Amino acid sequence: MMTACVTAVLLGGAIMLALVPRASTGAQMASAASAWLSSLSPELRAKGLFNIDDAWRTDWHFVPRERKGVPLGEMNEAQRIAARNVLRSGLSAHGYLKAEQIIQLELVLREMEQRAGQSGAGRDPEKYTLSIFTTDGKAPGDGAWGWKFEGHHLAINFSSMAEERVATAPMFLGANPAEVRSGPRAGLRVLSVEEDLARELVRSLDEAQRKAALIAVDAPADILLVPGHEPKLDKPEGLPESRMSDDQKRMLWRLVEVYAGNLTGDLSNWQLERVKRAGVDAIVFAWAGGVEKGQKHYYRIHGPTFIVEYDNTQNDANHIHCAWRDTEHEFGTDPLRGHVKEGHGK
Repeated sequence: MMTACVTAVLLGGAIMLALVPRASTGAQMASAASAWLSSLSPELRAKGLFNIDDAWRTDWHFVPRERKGVPLGEMNEAQRIAARNVLRSGLSAHGYLKAEQIIQLELVLREMEQRAGQSGAGRDPEKYTLSIFTTDGKAPGDGAWGWKFEGHHLAINFSSMAEERVATAPMFLGANPAEVRSGPRAGLRVLSVEEDLARELVRSLDEAQRKAALIAVDAPADILLVPGHEPKLDKPEGLPESRMSDDQKRMLWRLVEVYAGNLTGDLSNWQLERVKRAGVDAIVFAWAGGVEKGQKHYYRIHGPTFIVEYDNTQNDANHIHCAWRDTEHEFGTDPLRGHVKEGHGK
């Protein structure tokens, strides 16, 4: 069994989906979720615990909005520590650190808005919420269950199936500003690898490859598969992995690993195994917009089992949105729907 990992300082979290044996990560998730629920008062427990078929489980978004669940601001220190442990149970050290830093960017945005003469009151790192979903009030791990951690620029979702499998997707991470340019956090780039490695890949393409990869001169204003859209596109567009050089193939795979690597070890490994089994040569890389730093840009990595999207166009190309979507089992929907229907008549 895997041991719990990571010691960290802040708190926060966002997406992807994989199916793996539940004995390691799933058991840790269930234990961490149970410990958090046990730490709550009856009032907070009522806010944080939902039935597995509640619509809130699949109602995800990354914009500032009112959210169900228990906000960090309503938790005491012990409860926040327990909430951190839930988050750590599904994320790698790198993924957890990104989530924490994304939450702290709310303070950067508050400072920026206050300098611009605005109140900045809507920028609050304590508005991120944790929610647990179980089957008919049972404990996490007893039947189908799941959890989500969500707030501005973060959406993290996990579900554990009756077949003792763990599902995780969609996973969304965003960073505004993508690069902090003033103040005590100047130089911070939370999603720097996601940006820099993709730019290195597109700049390495020869003329024919770049012509195939470029799907639009101008980058779209946001990712295409926003909340409310199924993780499906008509067809892959761009440059197939099979037309890349060995070095380019390694860069592309490293980029896939960066996104999968936000998950804890066995979840990440299983996700990558799914990609390999479906065929790495079936992955297609697409780019839109400029290729120089500071220019608005977008890219997509489309494989048989997943779609990664990244967009950096807002705020003069200093505002990143990126997400991993699963084309087969998002939210664990299909197997979970079958379990609910057969087991509960719903």
